[in-house]
Amino acid sequence: MALVEVPQETSYPPLDEKKPFVEPAPLIVTPCDPWPRPYYLENGLRRVAPYHYTYNTYCKERWRGRELLDIFSSEFRDRPLEYYKDAIERGSVVVNGKPVPTTSHIVKNGDVISHTLHRHEPPVTALPISVIHEDDDMIVISKPSGVPVHPAGRYNFNSVVEIMRAERGHGFNPLPCNRLDRLTSGVMFIGKNAKAAEKLSMQITARTVRKEYLARVKGKFPDGEVVCDMPILQISPKLGLNRVRANGKAARTVFKKLAYYPPELEKQSHLEESNSDRSQKEGYSIVRCLPVTGRTHQLRVHLQFLGHPIANDPIYCNQRVWGTRLGFNDADASQDTDEDIITRLSRMGKSEVADAVAYHDEMVDEYNKKKAEKMSGELCEVCQTPLYTDPGEQELTLWLHSLRYEDAGGSWSYVSPLPAWALPPDGHEGPRFVGAMDELVAAVKDQNPEIA
Repeated sequence: MALVEVPQETSYPPLDEKKPFVEPAPLIVTPCDPWPRPYYLENGLRRVAPYHYTYNTYCKERWRGRELLDIFSSEFRDRPLEYYKDAIERGSVVVNGKPVPTTSHIVKNGDVISHTLHRHEPPVTALPISVIHEDDDMIVISKPSGVPVHPAGRYNFNSVVEIMRAERGHGFNPLPCNRLDRLTSGVMFIGKNAKAAEKLSMQITARTVRKEYLARVKGKFPDGEVVCDMPILQISPKLGLNRVRANGKAARTVFKKLAYYPPELEKQSHLEESNSDRSQKEGYSIVRCLPVTGRTHQLRVHLQFLGHPIANDPIYCNQRVWGTRLGFNDADASQDTDEDIITRLSRMGKSEVADAVAYHDEMVDEYNKKKAEKMSGELCEVCQTPLYTDPGEQELTLWLHSLRYEDAGGSWSYVSPLPAWALPPDGHEGPRFVGAMDELVAAVKDQNPEIA
């Protein structure tokens, strides 16, 4: 084969830079990151002294070409329009790190909007985050009820992640491996490093980890193992509301009564009285729960469908939302339509907000807006923000507790102490500990061999 000489070019034309590099818009750094965190304990609550904090957000597609004040008035409605107007004019709201000359400033694609404000966090319970087990890779804790896991909404330092960081040092990076709702208490796994956290998270996802919860429910729960296989549908993504529905996602839970306490032993809380017919006391049961699947609000929805909702559940045990039957055996919505339920829940917030607390982390902001009529009447001396009263018991506690996590193969098991509401009433006999999960697992081992 003949060789052909290829001419060599000694120079190349310059590249046509169609998209030249552009420096990203500058971010504003929070003016202070208080350390140690400004916690203080008072009246059984963990409080955070107000502090300055900066929120940074990139321009969303729907914001392009709109006036800055218009964006705040429609997208960030937790404060009055006058506050945002003043914040823009005095430079607390800036675009790309610089104050804007007018509240009518037009926001463009790529802009970064920064808002520095005097942040007021809601208090949470002062109960400690207790450690059940700790090794080089993992911390197993018992989370108190009412404390969110991650910073979200109005909660930042008052979260499991930030409380543990404050206790162990600024450089500590807690990595939660399982999820618990804000109001749910009990066993949680906190990874000390990414590898350990990922390993356990994958094991939980693969359903080779067995979980057991305890719930305090209305009425006398049936004897024996009760398996609920009813599918669950989210009927309102906006509200995070779920109910049993034939066209929902497959769900399975095993229940078993641990104890029953008749009406004369029942200590009614304010919330229970407001959510139940006071003339028909039913007593309450402590119920063991084994969720085979992991649908949102699965235990709360299945217990409601069985006619034994969690007794202080502000949503699923609320007659103002579900009617007198509380959603019992209503898989086809023949008693109350989805629209009826959503409408009733959406209306709540003025006269009934004290009983219908934000039960879903994403609803915290909306709840606090509705709660505005129950403010203390005082204003912050620094930022003139109206101050909230302290949360009530119903805003801090749900009678649902993550009792146990264990490997299906038997290599490890962690159990938390029983919460006070699951113990026998003072002066009466009843179980103070829970045995093994064998009976619960046996009820579904043929259908779900992965947890057997």
